[in-house]
Amino acid sequence: MNDKIPRATRGQIIAAFASIYLVWGSTYLAIRYAVETMPPFVMGGTRFLISGLLLYAWSRSRGAARPTLRQWRNASIAGGFLLLGGNGGVVWAEQTVPSGLTALLVSILPFWLVIIEWARPPRRRPSAAVLIGLVVGFIGIIVLVGPGKIGGNGVSILGAVVLIFASLSWAIGSFWSRDADLPDSGLLTTGMEMLGGGLLLFLAGVVAGELRNFDLGAVSTASWVGWIYLIVFGSLIGFTSYIWLLDKVSPARLGTYAYVNPIVAVILGWAIAGETLSARTGVAATIVICAVALITTARSAAPAPRT
Repeated sequence: MNDKIPRATRGQIIAAFASIYLVWGSTYLAIRYAVETMPPFVMGGTRFLISGLLLYAWSRSRGAARPTLRQWRNASIAGGFLLLGGNGGVVWAEQTVPSGLTALLVSILPFWLVIIEWARPPRRRPSAAVLIGLVVGFIGIIVLVGPGKIGGNGVSILGAVVLIFASLSWAIGSFWSRDADLPDSGLLTTGMEMLGGGLLLFLAGVVAGELRNFDLGAVSTASWVGWIYLIVFGSLIGFTSYIWLLDKVSPARLGTYAYVNPIVAVILGWAIAGETLSARTGVAATIVICAVALITTARSAAPAPRT
Protein backbone atom coordinates (compact mmCIF):
# COMPACT_ATOMS: atom_id res chain seq x y z
CA MET A 1 0.00 0.00 0.00
CA ASN A 2 2.76 2.44 0.91
CA ASP A 3 4.00 3.14 -2.59
CA LYS A 4 0.52 4.01 -3.86
CA ILE A 5 -0.33 6.81 -1.47
CA PRO A 6 0.71 10.48 -1.84
CA ARG A 7 3.07 11.98 0.70
CA ALA A 8 1.30 13.60 3.65
CA THR A 9 1.91 17.13 4.86
CA ARG A 10 3.30 17.85 8.31
CA GLY A 11 0.01 19.45 9.33
CA GLN A 12 -1.99 16.37 8.32
CA ILE A 13 0.28 14.07 10.31
CA ILE A 14 0.10 16.32 13.39
CA ALA A 15 -3.71 16.42 13.19
CA ALA A 16 -3.90 12.64 12.83
CA PHE A 17 -1.60 12.10 15.82
CA ALA A 18 -3.64 14.55 17.90
CA SER A 19 -6.70 12.48 17.01
CA ILE A 20 -5.30 9.15 18.16
CA TYR A 21 -3.55 10.69 21.17
CA LEU A 22 -6.55 12.52 22.62
CA VAL A 23 -9.66 11.04 21.00
CA TRP A 24 -8.65 7.44 21.51
CA GLY A 25 -7.68 8.16 25.10
CA SER A 26 -11.24 9.35 25.72
CA THR A 27 -12.93 6.37 24.03
CA TYR A 28 -12.09 4.06 26.94
CA LEU A 29 -14.41 6.10 29.13
CA ALA A 30 -17.08 6.14 26.40
CA ILE A 31 -16.86 2.34 26.19
CA ARG A 32 -17.33 2.08 29.94
CA TYR A 33 -20.61 3.99 29.74
CA ALA A 34 -21.78 2.21 26.58
CA VAL A 35 -21.41 -1.30 28.03
CA GLU A 36 -23.26 -0.38 31.23
CA THR A 37 -26.60 -1.16 29.54
CA MET A 38 -25.55 -2.49 26.11
CA PRO A 39 -24.10 -5.97 25.45
CA PRO A 40 -20.41 -5.48 24.55
CA PHE A 41 -20.08 -7.33 21.24
CA VAL A 42 -23.39 -6.11 19.84
CA MET A 43 -22.51 -2.58 20.92
CA GLY A 44 -19.11 -2.75 19.24
CA GLY A 45 -20.41 -4.51 16.15
CA THR A 46 -23.18 -2.00 15.44
CA ARG A 47 -20.78 0.86 16.10
CA PHE A 48 -18.34 -0.32 13.44
CA LEU A 49 -20.97 -1.48 10.97
CA ILE A 50 -22.54 2.00 10.94
CA SER A 51 -19.15 3.75 10.75
CA GLY A 52 -17.90 1.38 8.07
CA LEU A 53 -21.00 1.78 5.93
CA LEU A 54 -20.71 5.59 6.09
CA LEU A 55 -17.01 5.56 5.14
CA TYR A 56 -17.48 3.01 2.38
CA ALA A 57 -20.40 4.90 0.82
CA TRP A 58 -18.54 8.22 1.07
CA SER A 59 -15.38 6.82 -0.52
CA ARG A 60 -17.22 5.17 -3.40
CA SER A 61 -19.24 8.34 -4.04
CA ARG A 62 -15.95 10.28 -4.25
CA GLY A 63 -14.65 8.01 -7.00
CA ALA A 64 -12.80 5.24 -5.16
CA ALA A 65 -12.51 2.12 -7.30
CA ARG A 66 -14.65 -0.91 -6.49
CA PRO A 67 -12.56 -3.26 -4.29
CA THR A 68 -11.71 -6.74 -5.50
CA LEU A 69 -12.73 -9.95 -3.70
CA ARG A 70 -9.09 -10.37 -2.62
CA GLN A 71 -9.11 -6.88 -1.08
CA TRP A 72 -12.39 -7.63 0.71
CA ARG A 73 -10.83 -10.78 2.11
CA ASN A 74 -7.71 -8.94 3.29
CA ALA A 75 -9.78 -6.12 4.82
CA SER A 76 -11.97 -8.63 6.66
CA ILE A 77 -8.91 -10.40 8.06
CA ALA A 78 -7.49 -7.07 9.25
CA GLY A 79 -10.85 -6.12 10.70
CA GLY A 80 -11.04 -9.46 12.49
CA PHE A 81 -7.73 -8.95 14.25
CA LEU A 82 -8.17 -5.21 14.90
CA LEU A 83 -11.85 -5.10 15.84
CA LEU A 84 -13.03 -8.56 16.87
CA GLY A 85 -9.83 -9.56 18.65
CA GLY A 86 -8.55 -6.11 19.61
CA ASN A 87 -11.56 -3.91 20.28
CA GLY A 88 -13.76 -6.89 21.20
CA GLY A 89 -11.40 -7.79 24.02
CA VAL A 90 -11.47 -4.22 25.26
CA VAL A 91 -15.25 -3.83 25.31
CA TRP A 92 -15.67 -7.22 27.00
CA ALA A 93 -13.05 -6.49 29.66
CA GLU A 94 -14.42 -3.04 30.45
CA GLN A 95 -17.47 -4.67 31.98
CA THR A 96 -15.26 -5.33 35.03
CA VAL A 97 -11.98 -3.44 34.50
CA PRO A 98 -11.90 0.37 34.99
CA SER A 99 -11.37 2.38 31.80
CA GLY A 100 -8.05 3.86 32.90
CA LEU A 101 -6.56 0.48 33.78
CA THR A 102 -7.89 -0.95 30.52
CA ALA A 103 -5.99 1.70 28.56
CA LEU A 104 -2.88 0.99 30.63
CA LEU A 105 -2.93 -2.74 29.89
CA VAL A 106 -3.63 -2.18 26.19
CA SER A 107 -0.64 0.19 26.05
CA ILE A 108 1.72 -2.80 25.87
CA LEU A 109 1.14 -2.79 22.10
CA PRO A 110 4.80 -1.83 21.35
CA PHE A 111 5.89 -4.97 23.23
CA TRP A 112 3.99 -7.11 20.74
CA LEU A 113 5.29 -5.08 17.78
CA VAL A 114 8.84 -5.87 18.89
CA ILE A 115 8.11 -9.57 19.31
CA ILE A 116 6.34 -9.86 15.95
CA GLU A 117 9.17 -8.05 14.14
CA TRP A 118 11.62 -10.42 15.85
CA ALA A 119 9.63 -13.52 14.87
CA ARG A 120 8.89 -12.76 11.22
CA PRO A 121 11.37 -12.25 8.35
CA PRO A 122 13.73 -10.46 8.17
CA ARG A 123 13.74 -11.15 11.95
CA ARG A 124 14.68 -7.78 13.37
CA ARG A 125 16.46 -8.60 16.63
CA PRO A 126 15.68 -6.10 19.41
CA SER A 127 18.49 -4.02 20.85
CA ALA A 128 19.61 -4.21 24.47
CA ALA A 129 17.56 -1.09 25.29
CA VAL A 130 14.43 -2.66 23.82
CA LEU A 131 14.99 -5.89 25.77
CA ILE A 132 15.37 -3.85 28.97
CA GLY A 133 12.11 -2.09 28.13
CA LEU A 134 10.36 -5.45 27.70
CA VAL A 135 11.56 -6.64 31.09
CA VAL A 136 10.61 -3.38 32.80
CA GLY A 137 7.19 -3.44 31.18
CA PHE A 138 6.61 -7.01 32.34
CA ILE A 139 7.46 -5.94 35.88
CA GLY A 140 4.93 -3.11 35.61
CA ILE A 141 2.20 -5.53 34.55
CA ILE A 142 3.02 -7.83 37.48
CA VAL A 143 2.72 -4.85 39.85
CA LEU A 144 -0.67 -4.00 38.34
CA VAL A 145 -2.28 -7.44 38.23
CA GLY A 146 -0.21 -9.54 40.64
CA PRO A 147 -1.38 -10.78 44.05
CA GLY A 148 -1.15 -8.71 47.19
CA LYS A 149 -1.71 -5.03 47.75
CA ILE A 150 0.48 -2.04 47.05
CA GLY A 151 -1.71 0.81 48.16
CA GLY A 152 -4.83 -0.63 46.54
CA ASN A 153 -6.44 -3.63 44.87
CA GLY A 154 -5.11 -5.10 41.66
CA VAL A 155 -6.93 -5.90 38.44
CA SER A 156 -9.01 -8.98 37.59
CA ILE A 157 -6.61 -11.61 36.26
CA LEU A 158 -9.08 -12.74 33.59
CA GLY A 159 -9.72 -9.18 32.46
CA ALA A 160 -5.97 -8.49 32.32
CA VAL A 161 -5.27 -11.62 30.26
CA VAL A 162 -8.04 -10.75 27.80
CA LEU A 163 -6.67 -7.22 27.39
CA ILE A 164 -3.09 -8.43 26.89
CA PHE A 165 -4.17 -10.76 24.10
CA ALA A 166 -6.44 -8.06 22.67
CA SER A 167 -3.32 -5.92 22.32
CA LEU A 168 -1.56 -8.80 20.54
CA SER A 169 -4.49 -9.14 18.14
CA TRP A 170 -4.36 -5.41 17.41
CA ALA A 171 -0.63 -5.64 16.66
CA ILE A 172 -1.16 -8.52 14.22
CA GLY A 173 -3.97 -6.63 12.52
CA SER A 174 -1.82 -3.53 12.21
CA PHE A 175 0.96 -5.40 10.41
CA TRP A 176 -1.55 -7.16 8.17
CA SER A 177 -3.32 -3.90 7.29
CA ARG A 178 -0.01 -2.26 6.43
CA ASP A 179 1.35 -5.09 4.26
CA ALA A 180 -1.70 -6.69 2.59
CA ASP A 181 -3.17 -5.91 -0.83
CA LEU A 182 -5.81 -3.28 -0.02
CA PRO A 183 -7.39 -0.39 -1.96
CA ASP A 184 -5.41 2.77 -2.71
CA SER A 185 -7.99 4.84 -0.82
CA GLY A 186 -7.28 4.88 2.91
CA LEU A 187 -10.88 5.82 3.70
CA LEU A 188 -12.23 2.98 1.59
CA THR A 189 -9.85 0.53 3.27
CA THR A 190 -10.91 1.75 6.71
CA GLY A 191 -14.58 1.39 5.83
CA MET A 192 -14.04 -2.13 4.56
CA GLU A 193 -12.12 -3.15 7.69
CA MET A 194 -14.87 -1.70 9.86
CA LEU A 195 -17.54 -3.56 7.92
CA GLY A 196 -15.66 -6.86 8.13
CA GLY A 197 -14.64 -6.49 11.76
CA GLY A 198 -17.99 -5.03 12.79
CA LEU A 199 -19.86 -7.96 11.25
CA LEU A 200 -17.60 -10.42 13.08
CA LEU A 201 -18.17 -8.56 16.36
CA PHE A 202 -21.93 -8.60 15.89
CA LEU A 203 -21.92 -12.31 15.02
CA ALA A 204 -19.84 -12.97 18.14
CA GLY A 205 -22.54 -11.22 20.15
CA VAL A 206 -25.25 -13.36 18.52
CA VAL A 207 -23.33 -16.58 19.24
CA ALA A 208 -22.76 -15.44 22.84
CA GLY A 209 -26.52 -14.96 23.22
CA GLU A 210 -26.34 -11.21 23.79
CA LEU A 211 -29.51 -10.51 21.81
CA ARG A 212 -31.70 -12.87 23.83
CA ASN A 213 -31.90 -10.65 26.89
CA PHE A 214 -31.15 -7.30 25.24
CA ASP A 215 -33.87 -4.72 25.92
CA LEU A 216 -33.42 -1.68 23.70
CA GLY A 217 -35.77 0.33 25.89
CA ALA A 218 -33.56 -0.28 28.92
CA VAL A 219 -30.50 1.38 27.37
CA SER A 220 -29.56 4.41 29.43
CA THR A 221 -28.93 7.90 28.09
CA ALA A 222 -25.28 7.61 29.15
CA SER A 223 -24.90 4.43 27.09
CA TRP A 224 -26.47 6.04 24.02
CA VAL A 225 -24.17 9.05 24.35
CA GLY A 226 -21.16 6.75 24.74
CA TRP A 227 -22.19 4.69 21.70
CA ILE A 228 -22.68 7.76 19.50
CA TYR A 229 -19.37 9.21 20.69
CA LEU A 230 -17.63 5.97 19.75
CA ILE A 231 -19.12 6.06 16.24
CA VAL A 232 -18.23 9.68 15.52
CA PHE A 233 -14.98 10.19 17.41
CA GLY A 234 -13.66 6.70 18.07
CA SER A 235 -14.38 5.23 14.62
CA LEU A 236 -14.87 7.95 12.01
CA ILE A 237 -12.09 10.15 13.39
CA GLY A 238 -9.78 8.06 15.58
CA PHE A 239 -9.70 4.70 13.78
CA THR A 240 -9.58 6.39 10.38
CA SER A 241 -6.58 8.45 11.51
CA TYR A 242 -4.83 5.30 12.77
CA ILE A 243 -5.27 3.36 9.50
CA TRP A 244 -4.16 6.45 7.55
CA LEU A 245 -1.02 6.83 9.69
CA LEU A 246 -0.06 3.18 9.17
CA ASP A 247 0.93 4.17 5.64
CA LYS A 248 2.57 7.47 6.56
CA VAL A 249 4.88 6.85 9.54
CA SER A 250 6.94 4.03 11.00
CA PRO A 251 5.29 1.52 13.39
CA ALA A 252 7.58 2.76 16.18
CA ARG A 253 6.50 6.36 15.74
CA LEU A 254 2.86 5.39 15.47
CA GLY A 255 3.20 3.29 18.62
CA THR A 256 3.83 6.40 20.71
CA TYR A 257 0.07 6.75 21.14
CA ALA A 258 0.26 3.74 23.44
CA TYR A 259 1.80 5.76 26.26
CA VAL A 260 -0.36 8.86 25.75
CA ASN A 261 -3.75 7.12 25.71
CA PRO A 262 -3.42 5.66 29.24
CA ILE A 263 -2.64 9.07 30.72
CA VAL A 264 -5.70 10.60 29.06
CA ALA A 265 -7.88 7.63 30.01
CA VAL A 266 -6.77 7.52 33.65
CA ILE A 267 -7.33 11.28 34.11
CA LEU A 268 -10.79 11.17 32.48
CA GLY A 269 -11.80 8.06 34.40
CA TRP A 270 -10.83 9.73 37.67
CA ALA A 271 -12.32 13.16 36.85
CA ILE A 272 -15.60 12.06 35.23
CA ALA A 273 -16.37 8.51 36.36
CA GLY A 274 -14.80 8.67 39.81
CA GLU A 275 -12.41 5.76 39.17
CA THR A 276 -9.93 5.21 41.96
CA LEU A 277 -6.32 6.26 41.51
CA SER A 278 -4.50 4.03 43.98
CA ALA A 279 -0.79 4.04 44.74
CA ARG A 280 -0.56 0.64 43.06
CA THR A 281 -2.09 2.01 39.87
CA GLY A 282 0.26 4.99 39.93
CA VAL A 283 3.36 2.82 40.39
CA ALA A 284 2.32 0.36 37.69
CA ALA A 285 1.35 3.14 35.27
CA THR A 286 4.70 4.85 35.72
CA ILE A 287 6.63 1.61 35.14
CA VAL A 288 4.64 0.51 32.08
CA ILE A 289 4.58 3.92 30.39
CA CYS A 290 8.33 4.36 30.94
CA ALA A 291 8.92 0.90 29.46
CA VAL A 292 6.78 1.69 26.42
CA ALA A 293 8.60 5.01 25.95
CA LEU A 294 11.99 3.24 26.18
CA ILE A 295 10.99 0.60 23.62
CA THR A 296 9.49 3.10 21.21
CA THR A 297 12.45 5.49 21.43
CA ALA A 298 15.00 2.71 21.01
CA ARG A 299 13.17 1.26 18.01
CA SER A 300 12.88 4.68 16.36
CA ALA A 301 16.64 5.25 16.72
CA ALA A 302 17.65 1.78 15.52
CA PRO A 303 19.01 1.40 11.96
CA ALA A 304 16.83 -0.42 9.45
CA PRO A 305 17.64 -4.16 9.15
CA ARG A 306 19.48 -5.38 6.07
CA THR A 307 17.36 -7.33 3.64
